Parts: sequence; C-alpha cells; structure tokens
Amino acid sequence: MLRGRWSLVVAALFLVFLAWYLLYTERIVGALRQDAATFTRIYAEVQAGLADTTSGAAVVSLVELQRLIIGSGIPLVVTGAGDTVIAFENVPFEVDPSTAEGQARLREYVRLLDSRQSPVGDPSVTSLHFGDPPEVQRLRWIPWLQAGGLVLTMLLGLAVVRVQRRAESERAWTSMARELAHQLGTPLSSLQGWLEVLRLPPDERPGDVQDPEIAMEIGEDLVRLERVSRRFELIGREPPLTSVSLSGVVRELERYIQARIPRLGRGAELRVELAEDLPLILGNEVLLTWALENVVKNALDALAGRAGTISIEAERTEPEWIILRIRDSGSGVPPAIRERLFEPGVTTKAGGWGVGLALTRRIVEGVHGGRIELLDGWGEGTTIQVRLPVADL
Repeated sequence: MLRGRWSLVVAALFLVFLAWYLLYTERIVGALRQDAATFTRIYAEVQAGLADTTSGAAVVSLVELQRLIIGSGIPLVVTGAGDTVIAFENVPFEVDPSTAEGQARLREYVRLLDSRQSPVGDPSVTSLHFGDPPEVQRLRWIPWLQAGGLVLTMLLGLAVVRVQRRAESERAWTSMARELAHQLGTPLSSLQGWLEVLRLPPDERPGDVQDPEIAMEIGEDLVRLERVSRRFELIGREPPLTSVSLSGVVRELERYIQARIPRLGRGAELRVELAEDLPLILGNEVLLTWALENVVKNALDALAGRAGTISIEAERTEPEWIILRIRDSGSGVPPAIRERLFEPGVTTKAGGWGVGLALTRRIVEGVHGGRIELLDGWGEGTTIQVRLPVADL
C-alpha cells in the first residue's frame, strides 16, 4: 500500500515538472518565432527605404526600424565622449540619466554588457552597447532546469527506496514475530494440556496415562521449544558454517514429514530420490533443515488435502554445487506473484503471512551463499530449486 502511494507521488511530481518544463520551452519557442517575424518586418522596412529615394520615406522607415528594434527587448545603451550615457532602452531598472547617480549606475551596467558583447561604433564619438535578448536569458536557465530535474528525481528516488526498505523491514519483522508465535504456539499448547492432565488424579486421567508417559511427552515438547528458540537465535546473526551431510538432513526431514502427513496432508505421498555419494555441503544444519521444512510444508499446503505427490531430488550437476529440487503436484503458483514469491508478506494461502519462503531465501542465499528459485517448464504443480555449495573443494 505504501509502495503504491509513493509511486503515485513520484509519478505526479514528475508529470508536473515535465508539464512545467514543456510550457517553459514552448514560451521560448514562441518568443523566438516573434523575433523571426520582427526581423522580417525590419528587412521589409529596409527594402522599402531603399526602394523610395525621397527623404520623407527614408525617415519614416528609420523611425519604424527603431521602434521594431526597441520592441525586440534587447538592452541598448548609447554612450558618447567620456563614457557619458546619451540614450538607453530596455535596461532592467529605472534610472534618471540626468543625475550623477544615474550616470554611474548606467556606466556600471555598460561595463557588464561589454564583458559579454563588444560594443559597436567609435568610442571617441559614440558607442552602442547591447545585451542579450530576453529569449537568450531564458535559454540560460535550461541546463539548470535539466540538472535540477535530474537531482530532484534522484532525491525522490532515493527517498522512495528508503521508505520502501523501511516498510519491507517492518513487514519482515512483523511477519517474523507472527511466525515465532505460531511455532511456539503448538508446543506451548501441548505443555498446557499435559499440565492439566497432571493436575488430575491418576484414576481420572484419559487413557490411564501414567507419569512416565507424560514426562516423555513433555520432554518432546521441550525439545521442540528448544529447536524453535535455536532457529530464531541463529537467523538473527551470522551462524557458524560446517560440513553438513545434505543426505542426512533430507532423510531426517523425510522422517519428520512422514510422521505428520496424516495430519498435515492426508492423501499425500512423499518421494525422496538422492544421488549416491552426495558430497558434504558447507552450511548450518539447524537452519538448512528449517529452510527445507518450510518448502515441503508449502508443498503440502499446495495439495490442499487432496491426493498428490511431493518429490525431493538431489544430485551433483556441477563440481561446486549440489542441486536439490522439491516438486509438488498441486495447483501451482499464480502468475501474479511468481516474481515476488520469495518476498516477505507474499503468500498463496488465505490465512498465510508469507514468512516461510522469505526465511528460506534468507537461509539459502544469505547464510549459505546458494540460490533458490521457482522453475518453469516442469509440468503442473510447483518446482523449487535450491543450489548449495559443496564443502572442501
């Protein structure tokens, strides 16, 4: 939601700047066209004065020429002997040339004009000093406007990136907190249930459960709690990497899932095919087990309680990599979220939080230096491919 709002703000500001820039340049183009028309009229007046040799017509033409030149907006200052200002037009300030202060200010302005353009005429008699027309003054701002627009766009882009990163970080932490609560909830609920059983007299306990059995179940729940605590402790820092047997991790995961298929995915069939003599990988066993468990549980959810298959395959296709693929025969990933499948908050489940695959990508790519991706062209269902580095090459 926040990302979409910022995108609209940036787009709106960009359109406003672009519209203003186009209007500004259009005004300059219009002014240049008027100058072309003015110079055309000046040429026409010169031609008329040359064609008519009577003095009256020549004077009229000269007067009209002077009016057209003054109307062009070009700053003009005429000086005589001793740099005395005789006449001026289109200067950017009000001044009285009959006063000493007025003459001093005009001479200062003349020096500014001469620093840009050389005067015309004989300095001992009269000189004509001139400046840039208004259109040139406007054109000088074009590079600054372009640079300003680029800087503004860059700053807005950086601001949007920072806001998006902050929003993604907050969403990730919120999702992590929900995932932690979810994983802690099952063993805690179980412990609470066993505590209620312990409070009952032995002859009133369901199924005649005895204390040793209760202690064993409580011990298993405590192991689950310790495993959850250990996982979140490791995901929050740089965990140690050692040589790990991927075959051992997958086989342990197979036993864990097989025992829970009747509850998690009734009718599902789990198939595991591992190449013989798979080399050890460089990784963290606790986090790697968690990552693969998330992918397999997502595959079970994709079957939605229907009969189907989940296959886990691993082989060494390159000297430095082991390729592991987890494939299900479910309904597949909707096209709308395929590119964002591993981002926090993205999920295909109605009540999901979009944490599992985001954590898996962090573990595979951030911790193990591998790669996880969604494969296309593998038929129906979903195929997740994981690349993990071989240890001790």
